[in-house]
Amino acid sequence: MAEGQTTLPNGMDITPDYTENGRWYNADDIPTFKIEEDGTVDFATFNGFRRYSAECHVCHGPDGEGSTYAPALKNSVLRMDYYDFMQVVASGKQEVNSAQNQVMPAFGTNKNVWCYIDDIYAYLLARGVDELPRGRPAKKGPKTDEFAAQEDSCMSM
Repeated sequence: MAEGQTTLPNGMDITPDYTENGRWYNADDIPTFKIEEDGTVDFATFNGFRRYSAECHVCHGPDGEGSTYAPALKNSVLRMDYYDFMQVVASGKQEVNSAQNQVMPAFGTNKNVWCYIDDIYAYLLARGVDELPRGRPAKKGPKTDEFAAQEDSCMSM
């Protein structure tokens, strides 16, 4: 593995390759994160922390750590395919049997989640590989004009 390269247990390489609309992506066009040596987190990952804390932590616990009610998403994203993650968030999930009763509502029409789903995913990846400690990231990169334009476009739909 090359220096600075990170491969998940599911085989996905999350090494940041390029940026578009203020977000980082790996070589396979999957959202990822970038943290500078001084601890500065890219704006999209910081935004993922904000959106996760506003919408997801109620069930999944602070910082993606999980709860007695729902699994630790910081671990789930390391095992799941990105597209499976998107499917579960968009459509919800229901697993009810004698051993468990897990019901997650669909968030595909919730703009506060769906417009920022890639940011939430990148944040959870950073938490899952222990590159980002618990709590609010201390330093964040700037919000780019491209990020703001994409955000405005999504939220105004």
